[in-house]
Amino acid sequence: MAEWFEEWFNTEEYLNVYRHRNDAEAEQLVNLILANIDLEQNADVIDLACGTGRHSILFAERGFNVTAVDLSEKLLSVARLNAESLGLQINFVTADLRNFCITSKFELAVNLFTSFGYFESDVENFSLFNDAFDLLKDDGYFVIDYFNANYIRKNLIPHSEDIINGKKIIQDRKILGDRVIKDIVVAKNGTRRNYRESVRMYSDSELKAGLEKSGLRIIKTFGDFKGSRFDLNSSSRIIIISSK
Repeated sequence: MAEWFEEWFNTEEYLNVYRHRNDAEAEQLVNLILANIDLEQNADVIDLACGTGRHSILFAERGFNVTAVDLSEKLLSVARLNAESLGLQINFVTADLRNFCITSKFELAVNLFTSFGYFESDVENFSLFNDAFDLLKDDGYFVIDYFNANYIRKNLIPHSEDIINGKKIIQDRKILGDRVIKDIVVAKNGTRRNYRESVRMYSDSELKAGLEKSGLRIIKTFGDFKGSRFDLNSSSRIIIISSK
């Protein structure tokens, strides 16, 4: 049986629901990362769980050699078309982050916009940090951008409805134990399609402990794409820059 992200990320509905993931936000985050690390112009960068390639494309536009990995062929097809339209050379790789193999080493590895915590076990989730460590050259950087679990608990919107491209999108959100669950219904002309997201909620201390256990050193922590100081209660995100 396919896991939720295998099915959901390969649908047109996913692209519609997350249409608000815009290039301006991605550019803010890429600018924040590059302003806080020391990276040469032609450095090698790997985007782990690249989705439609928003960040990968921005890194490539800045002159970096980019490898972008994702499990979804649907999202990668969008990423490839976008990169080709801009004349950019990006090495797109279709793979599950839990069992992909690449021998190249990188100056920067990134995992952005809450592309973490999808798996059922902590071992599977935190294996990403071990893989990032192995992928990095000495003194290379790993950056994770994730939601602030404490903020989510206090500000979760239980229900929302939207009309997108003639389809009614119904989203119901709840917290069950240590996971935030989103049930999505896409309805049109009497038909309904049901999808689910289930993401493990890790605290800032759990993330930092996981990074340090993998051998990475925490350098800086931010609370949003603008580079604000991370605050446990008010920050919507947690962006951690670490180094090998």
